Amino acid sequence: MSMRTFLTMTASAGALTAFVAAAPAWADGKLEELKEQGFARVAIANEPPFTAVAADGKVSGAAPDVAREVFKRLGVEDIVASISEYGAMIPGLQAGRHDVITAGLFMKPERCNAVAYSEPILCDAEAFALKKGNPLKLKSYKDIADNPDARIGAPGGGTEEKLALEAGVPRDRVIVVPDGQSGLKMLQFGRIDVYSLPVLSINDLVAKAKDPGVEVVAPVEGAPVYCDGAAFKKGEEALRDAFDVELAKLKQSGEFAKIIEPYGFSAAAAMSTTREKLCAAK
Repeated sequence: MSMRTFLTMTASAGALTAFVAAAPAWADGKLEELKEQGFARVAIANEPPFTAVAADGKVSGAAPDVAREVFKRLGVEDIVASISEYGAMIPGLQAGRHDVITAGLFMKPERCNAVAYSEPILCDAEAFALKKGNPLKLKSYKDIADNPDARIGAPGGGTEEKLALEAGVPRDRVIVVPDGQSGLKMLQFGRIDVYSLPVLSINDLVAKAKDPGVEVVAPVEGAPVYCDGAAFKKGEEALRDAFDVELAKLKQSGEFAKIIEPYGFSAAAAMSTTREKLCAAK
């Protein structure tokens, strides 16, 4: 054996030893726990096409479908979902009631400080559902703030509630709505004047309602485009990083587009930005 061969083998052995020494952070932590458990507990909002629950209880939607495939590649066979309001998702994650949030929870600096996001998965703009003809002429959250008669419905703790409040809509005119069907009924019955959700969610809701008395304004003027990611508990970045590795492979192979684009989402939009950019955006 030559000295060069010996040194190469020694270096390789050293590298292997270093890898094995580093492995427990990945192998003996949360990921191994989920593998043994056989499933990951995910928080969703039942807001198609981001998330959905069928009559038989099967969980679908773009976000859970991506998470299910990524976790399967990580050796976690399935996901089990529980429905939560957006405002309760992060506290539930922090309290250990969920292993991950896969629900269209858009990245913002304050949320990035509270959870460990994956790289972007789903991107969308904001939309309004209103009575036919848009009688109050509402095209932006500022329009709602400027009209003392306008009441907006939005998910509790969601992006739309925050955008309305930031635009100056008084708290008593921002009505927290538990789910899409409730929001649509409140609009139809005149309890609110506009219901706000992401474009794809509003379009899905209105299309299924088949109510000619409801129309959509999209995108909302002046509202930003947001992207979500799978959200993990702080301190479980190793699991997040492992998720990101498989997510990147999914994107590069084209499988990512095959999963999300039938729901109406753009793979190119998610691949055109990063967690770093989204978490730094104001």
